[in-house]
Amino acid sequence: MPAHHAFWPRRVPKSITVPATSLWHNLEVNARRYPDKAALVFLGTATSYRQLADAAERLAAHLWSSGVRRGDRVLLCMQNCPQWVVAHFAILRANAVVVPVNPMNRAQELQHYITDAQARVAITTSDLAAELAEASNGLLQAQGLRHLVVARFLDAFDPQVAGADAPPDAWRAWLAAEHALPHLASGVVRPWSEALAEEGAAPEHVVGSDDLAVLPYTSGTTGLPKGCMHPHGSLMHNAIASALWANGSSENVALAAVPMFHITGMVSVMHASLYCGATLVLMPRWDRELAGRLISRYRVTNWTNVPTMVIDLLASPAFAEYDLSSISYIGGGGAAMPQAVAQRLWEHYGLRYAEGYGLTETAAPSHSNPVDAPKQQCLGVPFIGVDARVVDPDTLQELGPGEQGEILVHGPQVFAGYWQRPDATAAAFVEVQGKRFFRTGDLGHADADGYFFLTDRLKRMINASGFKVWPAEVEALMFRHPGVAEACVIGSRDRYRGETVKAVVVLRASHAHTTEQDIIDWCRENMAAYKAPRLVQFAAALPKSATGKVMWRALQEAEVARP
Repeated sequence: MPAHHAFWPRRVPKSITVPATSLWHNLEVNARRYPDKAALVFLGTATSYRQLADAAERLAAHLWSSGVRRGDRVLLCMQNCPQWVVAHFAILRANAVVVPVNPMNRAQELQHYITDAQARVAITTSDLAAELAEASNGLLQAQGLRHLVVARFLDAFDPQVAGADAPPDAWRAWLAAEHALPHLASGVVRPWSEALAEEGAAPEHVVGSDDLAVLPYTSGTTGLPKGCMHPHGSLMHNAIASALWANGSSENVALAAVPMFHITGMVSVMHASLYCGATLVLMPRWDRELAGRLISRYRVTNWTNVPTMVIDLLASPAFAEYDLSSISYIGGGGAAMPQAVAQRLWEHYGLRYAEGYGLTETAAPSHSNPVDAPKQQCLGVPFIGVDARVVDPDTLQELGPGEQGEILVHGPQVFAGYWQRPDATAAAFVEVQGKRFFRTGDLGHADADGYFFLTDRLKRMINASGFKVWPAEVEALMFRHPGVAEACVIGSRDRYRGETVKAVVVLRASHAHTTEQDIIDWCRENMAAYKAPRLVQFAAALPKSATGKVMWRALQEAEVARP
């Protein structure tokens, strides 16, 4: 028996049978079970399960009439809002594939998602539509979007909302702004209201567990982001498993503060909750005062988050006014929870923070701490259905307790491979004892109890407040700056974000008067804010190996050694 089974929650099965049905079926069933129950709450406005399913059916009909067919990829680029959930399920209902995109991406970044996924249809909100149109219009006509559906936040809530649901003053202009529909050179733009007024019927729903459902993108040590092929079955597994692990039931109320374009927010929060028939309280962006009010008012029971959110909420001057007594499950990942904060949650509120670990490739959790027996600063034990090993990364020999090696993962939630990248797929998997294991690229060890700990990364990645930043992607964007001759991106310690992005830059002689702030400002204008370097250091040259490769590790080690 694996050592961690001694700490396994007795109420939770060690493996589950994945339904043969699609993810759409979960919403369809609960719209019949709980037609008038609130599926979503957004700034004081509730959407019932029946309303959610009906809206998704109508949007699916519009997608069908717009030429979307089985297996087509549809971009979904929004902050958390009811329309994101409607659009997600509409794409699945239309037998198509969701391509979730970080709404912080700029036009130059968005072009890759359009062309690589070969997406011809996208759904977004009015504040982001111009950026998507600019991205599409900068492509060859055959590569660009042919159809863009644009929603408004005002379609989903009352702008006069007050009290506990009231958005922060800084959000009001953004949420209520009216934006003109952009011009799409290679296609048409339709407002959300017109799309949902579709008279036709959605196509017959024919996809099942093995069909491709979602194509989220992730990056690596080199090149542009790669699409992770997730069939309905891999996401279904972790949706059900996450619900079981966190005491899921139809009476749960979950706070959706983690972005749903991210695999954790999508699977462990949205899909897990809607599978159960629970209620999702949506936050479009993080704000600690709004979060505190929503938890208190709606008696939130489940909160999956990034530790920095908890740290921020506990630091609020108004924290004493909030009531956390309804929370029965609190946990998350993306960054380590500081031990002092976890201890405060336990001593003052009786809450054990359950840290977890996973990747886009594993549909969120591959490891999680048992709620009743968590260890701090720990990834947890292998999740439901998971076989995880620590091996020597060169020989693949399995290592014993306390020995550091690469973490391998095998399980029904592991993705099928990288979209149109058989080379990358082959490199990402290895066979051990007849099983196909995914190579996480993360170094860690397991203790004598079978709990896993992260110690280092084989992959070159920066973790800034839970957002994964891949240096190679940032460098590729920086090289578009006319003054950048060379750039190497590394991580730098940050008291709040854990890590932040730093760029070591060699300037071209023609731009000798360029300042560090000039580079920072340009990056903020041309890439997502979380990726943009917050620190820039100029250098006469970058260290290189005998083969001419930039020795990024030397720069990283020098940064770590700085006081």
